[in-house]
Amino acid sequence: MARRNVSLKGVSELTMKLKSNANMKDVKQIVKQNTAELTQGAQRKAPVDTGNMRRSITMDLSDGGLTGKVKPTADYAPYLEYGTRFQSAQPFMRPAFNKQKAQFKSDMDKLVE
Repeated sequence: MARRNVSLKGVSELTMKLKSNANMKDVKQIVKQNTAELTQGAQRKAPVDTGNMRRSITMDLSDGGLTGKVKPTADYAPYLEYGTRFQSAQPFMRPAFNKQKAQFKSDMDKLVE
């Protein structure tokens, strides 16, 4: 399974700004809310034959609530997401992520203002 990493530039500046303008409790709430929405979005977009894929998409909060992870645990998830030479792709994680990242950025911008 291909592993992809997302890196953010300017995290230290964002952290300093957040600490001066916002309560970390608010940041944790935004992370939790957006992680839950991403999970629901991926579950809605997941192809349904037996429902196993939808049930396999789970969320996990770590780092004291500052990190949210959403992942499918079904072994065949990458084949659906990226396709094979015999089957076209049926992406469900990327569209949900792309939609949610805009919302997350907007929520964080509002918090920093």
